[in-house]
Amino acid sequence: MNRRVVYTRGGSPADVLTIIEEPEPAAPEHGQVLIRTTAFTVHPGDLQTIEAYPGKAAQPVPAGLEATGVVEAIGPGTRAAPGVEVGGRVTVFPQPGAWSQWIVADAEVVVAVPDELSDGVAAQMLANPLTTVMLRREAEEHLAFGYDGCLVQTAAGSSVGRLVTGVSQFHNLALVNVVRSGRGAAELRTRFPDVPVVSTEHPGWADEVRKAADGRPVSVAFDPIGGKLAESLLSLLAPGGKLVSYGLIAEEPISVHASTLLDKSLTLRGKSIGRWLSEASAERRASDVATAKQIALGLKDQFEVAATYGLGELADAVELAVRPGKVGLVLVRPW
Repeated sequence: MNRRVVYTRGGSPADVLTIIEEPEPAAPEHGQVLIRTTAFTVHPGDLQTIEAYPGKAAQPVPAGLEATGVVEAIGPGTRAAPGVEVGGRVTVFPQPGAWSQWIVADAEVVVAVPDELSDGVAAQMLANPLTTVMLRREAEEHLAFGYDGCLVQTAAGSSVGRLVTGVSQFHNLALVNVVRSGRGAAELRTRFPDVPVVSTEHPGWADEVRKAADGRPVSVAFDPIGGKLAESLLSLLAPGGKLVSYGLIAEEPISVHASTLLDKSLTLRGKSIGRWLSEASAERRASDVATAKQIALGLKDQFEVAATYGLGELADAVELAVRPGKVGLVLVRPW
């Protein structure tokens, strides 16, 4: 049998996610790869998708987009990516229904996993690194980025935030990190002692960011939160600056008067990994996946696992995945 995580309506993931049993998949067809899943992460983005699902589905909707596992079979005549072979370790993204013991994946989304990477890293090898690549490309469009300009990012202690910090350090890019708590700031300083960190616990945190920028203009800001925090970031930006919004953690909208944008010629831009998937050419996707793999290899210590659960403990895994202050992603072993 194959055990799969599904849902039929939107709502709190802990309430609507269920596990069904179905027959094991048949042999893969042309263009497909059969994978025995060894681990998947409970990604916050997946949970947001489940919570926002409209109406009620006639058939169960398979959950999850990213997982790692071992290739059991490759469909006849299938052209697989380099290193993808029977018995080899792979990661898939985006593959709807990845939260399952068995995955029949499209060959084009199957990526070989380097031997140096554990399952904990491999299970999060693509979505977050690709988000990091997407964000850096967006920042590089600003003329000051990489020269005198400074980057500010919120939720810097998150999985994506740590990768952005590591990549910025590697490329010697000026960065100021912003986190919610003093405890989170202290933890991040231990990881990256050369990168300034500011906590929004302090009423004067915006002035602390300006001081940490050390005279450099804040040219770009990354923010996955939204709401009032995003509004504060707009006030920090230098003329011609850009705010890149890539998440919706806050429930309240971003409220901004047109004059705020007009007076300083600011840009407010939304980016998501979903748009990257739909807009990037095949060549761009292949290049970005190769870069994502290099990020995983170079920053593997930043791919932390907050906790590991079995498939029968899914409710506990979901509860921890959305708990504030956790470090790393939650891993599920489906067998």
